[in-house]
Amino acid sequence: MSGEHSAGGARLLGPAEIRDLADLLGVTPTKKLGQNFVIDANTVRRIVKTAGVQAGEQVVEIGPGLGSLTLGLTEAGASVIAVEIDGRLAEQLPKTVSLMQPDAALEVVHQDALRILELPGAPVRLVANLPYNISVPVLLHFLEHFPSIHAGIVMVQAEVGFRIAALPGSKVYGSPSVKAAWYGDWRTAGTVSRQVFWPVPNVDSVLVGFERRTDAIGTEAERLATFALVDGAFQQRRKMLRQSLSGVLGDSATASAAMEAAGVKPTARGEELTVHDFLAIARASHLTD
Repeated sequence: MSGEHSAGGARLLGPAEIRDLADLLGVTPTKKLGQNFVIDANTVRRIVKTAGVQAGEQVVEIGPGLGSLTLGLTEAGASVIAVEIDGRLAEQLPKTVSLMQPDAALEVVHQDALRILELPGAPVRLVANLPYNISVPVLLHFLEHFPSIHAGIVMVQAEVGFRIAALPGSKVYGSPSVKAAWYGDWRTAGTVSRQVFWPVPNVDSVLVGFERRTDAIGTEAERLATFALVDGAFQQRRKMLRQSLSGVLGDSATASAAMEAAGVKPTARGEELTVHDFLAIARASHLTD
């Protein structure tokens, strides 16, 4: 395995190494798992740089696959916890990293990222090329269960990325936007060419960055109540909130009263409200009691 060298001598995976590894493991990237492997070292280094990874930091990576981004993170001096659901990939990754960068610090966790509740450490940053089909649930799961993560960059399908980072009033603002905002501030941080992936996907990708809030905006009970309202609001996003929230709050009269108490117009629609507005309705409706 030759790989692509940096000025410091560390090696990353190139297109040939990616395909060789896939052949060795009998891995055929599947749409079911949303697998599209990054084959361009420059893109990997761009992601790591954009994420602000510092030497000595502990970083969690979700879905490392064949190790392209993992090697970029260890090249930057990070200690990496890699969560991988595919047993073949989880077994091979330490071997690949050891061969390419013998001094790298890596711990592989062979688990489903949507179910994991404990990590071997307290990572401060999350950096990942997330499978398109589970990107939002995985992000929310990690932010909920691993409070040590204070920032990160994820590569996701462009449509999903713009939705996560959207602000109220945007056409793509929705449930993922509000739920992500509960945890922190989000931004898009550049597009990624389809050509840097193998196989080449039929969708565009973007980088999305986040900084976690330094103070929680509500309790866990308030988060659950707020998220229930958010789900209700965007399941029927064309309806006024006094109608779309009636299923959660009991009836439209109750919904109207709670919204008025929270300082929100009952005729408003979900895409007009901030996460703080939804929280205020949850509190006014006593859902959090």
